[in-house]
Parts: sequence; structure tokens; C-alpha cells
Amino acid sequence: MKIIMGMFTTLSLSCAELFPRLRVGLVASLLAASLLIEVAAPAWAIQKDAVFLPHENVSVLEANSGVIRDIAPLLPSPVSQLLEPEYPPEVMSAIEAYPDVVVFPIQVAGPVDTTTRRNLANKVAQASGGGSIAVIYPDIGEPYRSVFTQIIDGIQAKAHGRVANFAVGPNVNVGELNNSLRLRNTRVVIALGRQGVKVASTLDSNIGIVVGGVFTSTENEVRNLQVNSLSPDPALLFSRLKGLMPKVRRVFTVYDPRQNAWMMRLAKEAARAQGLELTTYEAQDLRSAMQAYQQILAAADSSEDALWLPQDSTTVEDSTVLPMVLQESWARNLAVFSSSFGHVKRGVLFSLYPNNVELGRHLAGSALDFLASGENDASGMFPLREVLMAVNLRTAKHLGLNSSRPQSFDMAFPEQ
Repeated sequence: MKIIMGMFTTLSLSCAELFPRLRVGLVASLLAASLLIEVAAPAWAIQKDAVFLPHENVSVLEANSGVIRDIAPLLPSPVSQLLEPEYPPEVMSAIEAYPDVVVFPIQVAGPVDTTTRRNLANKVAQASGGGSIAVIYPDIGEPYRSVFTQIIDGIQAKAHGRVANFAVGPNVNVGELNNSLRLRNTRVVIALGRQGVKVASTLDSNIGIVVGGVFTSTENEVRNLQVNSLSPDPALLFSRLKGLMPKVRRVFTVYDPRQNAWMMRLAKEAARAQGLELTTYEAQDLRSAMQAYQQILAAADSSEDALWLPQDSTTVEDSTVLPMVLQESWARNLAVFSSSFGHVKRGVLFSLYPNNVELGRHLAGSALDFLASGENDASGMFPLREVLMAVNLRTAKHLGLNSSRPQSFDMAFPEQ
């Protein structure tokens, strides 16, 4: 939480005199926010369009104006009762821009130089448990850069500007990164993508980590971390399947337990909730996967069965498995749905894919929870619930499904 405060050199009201008016924790947080200083990040860590707050040549008040509205309900007195003629123009302009916001004038007697500001900000932040959020994401080209940019947009919208962004490459200097995070009093990092997770795992142990933008992680990576997968929640997949095909009773799937044991545990519970029978086949190599699909295609009843393709590099191999499955399922009129967006264009019935901005907001919410509690409320793998839906209208027509309401889909193929 942030608040705008006037900080002047000749007025008599001290911080100690103001403290009884508010809870100490609240004042400490507000002081820390108002005293933030610009700390330069090394060139390797700065994205071309990355934003660090406060901006250079921008006042603290202007830099923090995006969150001023948040504190209005917590402060009891109207602005008019607190204003003093000594407020400088930048304070007055900020107040006029947000007439519904109350401003407490924190006035400090004596000269306030840069060193004093830095020390006071650090002490107050430490006392209050305040801190900031940083995003670490891969320094990578398109189209992946746009995906990470959209996720970061959602993070910044939810966190109200309390975010510094670091694009990291394979040769990142972890020591410099740790120093930058320490100077910013960073208490939690949102690590995006495999490169972000790899770098975050080497950071100071007192920094919390929220992981996003990955499909799966090993047990060692997941331990004590919250890992938000890009694989859609099976509960949402099965719900959309029932919406398109109410008569479906059984779902088949083939998976590698090394990648998706956690997902299948969720899928079994989700299937029961939807009144579905989930039949699973384990396969740890391509040959076993092909044999499993052959058994499924031979036994499936197209009137009440469907095949689910999870995010799985072993059992859903694009150059061999997918063409065979699509060809045989088309011939048998068997519905196939997928956790991978790209499969819809190639012929599966539908898929769910990330709503990147909403995913960013979710990740920021987890980071803010960490700032509030000082620990991860939950650890382990979590499926994607911030989703959009893509459907293949040609496949839907082939299966005899009612797809006359394209407005219920976020994307449709073939593209019109």
C-alpha cells in the first residue's frame, strides 16, 4: 500500500507526533512507500521497455499516483482539513488530480539529504515488513516475448506499480541481480518461464518465489514453491466438453507419469465431479504411447467417448502421434480435445489456452499474499484456470455438433 506524503525541512510536526493517530504497521508501510529511491539496475537486467518506479525525472508523488485511490477508505479526515499553504506545487497538483484522497502531511524538522532518506526508508521497510515484487523472465524473441509482456501487464495492473522487471539471459550475473533485488527491498519474485525459474532458484533464500509460465516442473523444483502451470485445469476442460457434447460418458488419455502424475490426480477428481469415467494409460516412451492410442481407438465408442491430449512431450508427440490420432479419430468420428492451443488449428475439437493478462493478475495476487503473510500459502503444482477457448468449427461440423454460437468461443478455426 502506498500514500502520498509531503516531506519538508522546516516545519515542526515530527513523525513521532503523528504515529498515535494511526496503527504503527500502517504508518511504517506508508513511510516506506513514500521514501522509495531510484536504484539503477545493471544493463543486462533491463528490458528495453522495462519500467522501474519511481521513474527518472518524475516525482515520488507522480510515480505513485496510480495507487493513491487505494488508501482513501482507510483515512478518516477530508483533504480540506489537512492542507497547509506550505504544500509545494507537485503536492497540490496530485491532490487536485484525486479529490477523493486524504493526504497526511508527514513533516520532518531539519535538512533531509539523500542518505537520510535512504536510511529512513530502509529502516521503516524492515520494521513494517514491507517490500516489493520483481518479475524475472527470459530475454527471448518473438512470439514468446509478447506472451511474457502480456503476463507482466497483468502483474503490474494487479500490483499497482509495485513491480520491477528483469529480463535475464543464460549468462546472467546472479550476484548483480541479487544486489539489485536487495537494494529494492524485494521480498518476492515472480519467475516466468524455465529460464526465470532457473535464475530464481539461485537467489537469496529470504526471497519468496512464485513460478508461472511453465508447463511442468520436477519434484525438486516444486518443493516449497508455488508453481502455476500453463496446462489447463482438467475441471475446465471436462466442463467445456460436456457443454459441447452432453452425451459423453467416458474420457481416454495417455500420459507420462514423470510429467503428469499430478495432473491425473486432479483429472480423476474433476471427472467424477462431471459424472465422467476417466480411463488413463501410462507410457514413458513413444512406442508405448502409440500402442496405447491403438487400443483406445479400437475400443472407443464415438457416441459417448472422447480422447484428451494433455500437455505431454512423451505421449503427445507432434510429428508422429498427433497425425495418427487425428486421422484415425476423424475416420471414427471420435471427439479429440487438447490442452495445447496449436492442436486446434490442426484438427482437434477444442482447446483451452492462457488468458495472459488474467494469468498475470493471478500471479500478482499470489505475490501480494506472500508480502502480506511472509510465506507461500500453498506449494506444489497448480493448473491454469485463467483460460480462453479455441474451437475447430470444421471438426465440430464433422462430429455433428451444434457450433452455431461462435460468440461463446474466443477463437475459431478455420479462420473466417
